[in-house]
Amino acid sequence: MSLIYDEYGRPFVILKEQQAKSRVKGLEAVKANIIAAKSISNIVRTSLGPKGMDKILQRVTETDQSVSVTNDGATILRSVMLDNAAAKVLVDIAKVQDDEVGDGTTSVAVFCGELLREAEQLVNARIHPQTIADGWRIATRIARQALLDSSVDNSGDDEKFRQDLFRIARTTLSSKLVTYEKDYFAKLAVDAIMRLKKEGSSDNLNLDLIQILKKPGGQLRDSYLEDGFLLDKSIGVGQPKKVTNAKILIANTSMDTDKIKIYGSRVKVDSMTKVAEIEEAEKNKMRQKCDKIMNHGCNVFINRQLIYNLPETIFAEKGIMAIEHADFDGVERLAAVTGGDVVSTFDHPELVTLGECEVVEEIMIGEDKVIRLGGCKSGEACSIVLRGASSHVLDEAERSLHDALCILQATVKEPRSICGGGCTETLMAQAIDREVENTPGKKALAMAAYARALRQMPSIIADNGGYDSAELVTQLRAKHAAGHSTYGLDMYNGTIADMTTLGVTESYKSKYQVLMSASEAAEMILRVDDIIKCAPRQREQGY
Repeated sequence: MSLIYDEYGRPFVILKEQQAKSRVKGLEAVKANIIAAKSISNIVRTSLGPKGMDKILQRVTETDQSVSVTNDGATILRSVMLDNAAAKVLVDIAKVQDDEVGDGTTSVAVFCGELLREAEQLVNARIHPQTIADGWRIATRIARQALLDSSVDNSGDDEKFRQDLFRIARTTLSSKLVTYEKDYFAKLAVDAIMRLKKEGSSDNLNLDLIQILKKPGGQLRDSYLEDGFLLDKSIGVGQPKKVTNAKILIANTSMDTDKIKIYGSRVKVDSMTKVAEIEEAEKNKMRQKCDKIMNHGCNVFINRQLIYNLPETIFAEKGIMAIEHADFDGVERLAAVTGGDVVSTFDHPELVTLGECEVVEEIMIGEDKVIRLGGCKSGEACSIVLRGASSHVLDEAERSLHDALCILQATVKEPRSICGGGCTETLMAQAIDREVENTPGKKALAMAAYARALRQMPSIIADNGGYDSAELVTQLRAKHAAGHSTYGLDMYNGTIADMTTLGVTESYKSKYQVLMSASEAAEMILRVDDIIKCAPRQREQGY
């Protein structure tokens, strides 16, 4: 153990086991963290905006060589193997953004990187990180208020609110694979969410009631919204293919005890008759279990596990539709949709609630058969069937649609909306710049840096579209200075335009989350001045 003094003359102890370990401190540590965070931000920088580029993610493990194509920030960052702590912070905030709102994962990582890029210049100018953090906090408060003032709440008018939801979904899908069918998919997403909103309160929208089913074949335009619930399974042999006024028993139980399964044991018998008696006893056990199931009064039996030949035959004789191997997610979703219980034992039918729906039938999608449950007890349940040329297209379409559904769910809970296309970033930067003139001290420099980072967002969006970002951003600043606070970037014509006219609308909740998460993460990274990597203490020989 040795006593060491840091650059401020404060003593600290270095343990023997840690003397050979790496340690970075002071300005060097701050710059190392900023560089690491900037490198992560640069990965997704070119994916920002409606003209952003896609990334190919190729897994290189021995068991998994799969490839996926995406421009979703959370998906990209989740796939990157990292060793740097500051870089992991950016990945974490992208994950939180994905969980909280569903959209804005690329924006939050890029904005955090731009803040740290500006901070690097201030640190090089000998401005202390704490001073920068103080200025950022003031700027964040001003930006948050400007964002709130620019928001619009149309939740009182159903028609206008539905139009807002449609525009928000279309804006979200503009940067995705389905951009050329964004109007069609935005309508699908809004229709699905509005079904949920009609039945329940806006604070309790359960996205599990919206199932997304992927079926290769056809084109993206062939995707559609199916009223009811689709189960990608098959009906047992010899059983009815259609049941009306269905009473559904949903179970998670073993239905394969018609076969002897005694491992590691030997059964001695003196004749084949005894073997037949053992098998018959097992079959009787299964018959009794099937009788208990049928005593519940169900005409459809859905099991999470396999249903073997004997019980399948028994159900067919009684005219009961039996569906096997419905996976766990499917069983849980079915219980929510039909209003039934998931049961494992069948001794007390009076305690079990059966699921209900108007019809259970087998239908065709493309060349595949699926089971449709129509008129479910939870009337808001629906399925979105995605069609596409390949599994890669379907996977990315599912991610895109999931983002749209999540952002709509967040908008229903927090109904305020704002203009997109870099409009709000320019608006917030302008509000901060006005306050900079009245702020004395070095904090004003940090606030001005925060405003520059905000203006970099529309600049990056324009760069990714192949346009002259400097020209467009300066035109945008001039328009906002002239009082046209709804102007933003028109990325399809390479000009600036009124976002309310173009219908480019974003969720207030998403932009607020981006602003707060990126600011907090950037401040946390900036405040670190010491990186100590400590390996675990080595076990001494003989112990």
